[in-house]
Amino acid sequence: MSAMLEAVTHILADPTPAASTVPAPTSGAPTQLADKVNVVLGILAWAGTAAGVCGVLVTGAMMAISAKRGESSEHMSRLGMVLGGCVLVATAGPLVTFVFQ
Repeated sequence: MSAMLEAVTHILADPTPAASTVPAPTSGAPTQLADKVNVVLGILAWAGTAAGVCGVLVTGAMMAISAKRGESSEHMSRLGMVLGGCVLVATAGPLVTFVFQ
């Protein structure tokens, strides 16, 4: 118990040596890691854009087939969801840049 009290007293008496041994963090990620992350994010952005285009095309085709058959369906809500996803994919990069800078 006295060893613990002695250690706490020593730390409280002179806190600067412990603080001086903490390394300073570097700013930014290593260049090699940042390049690889940018490649992966670029591929994901391309895939999201391709999925959005496919979603619009499929929804349009379903609307055309349903109109020809005389069926009614909720294609406009489906189209709204697809277009909402396209907006999210298109604005993801600028939104993250705005929030973290």
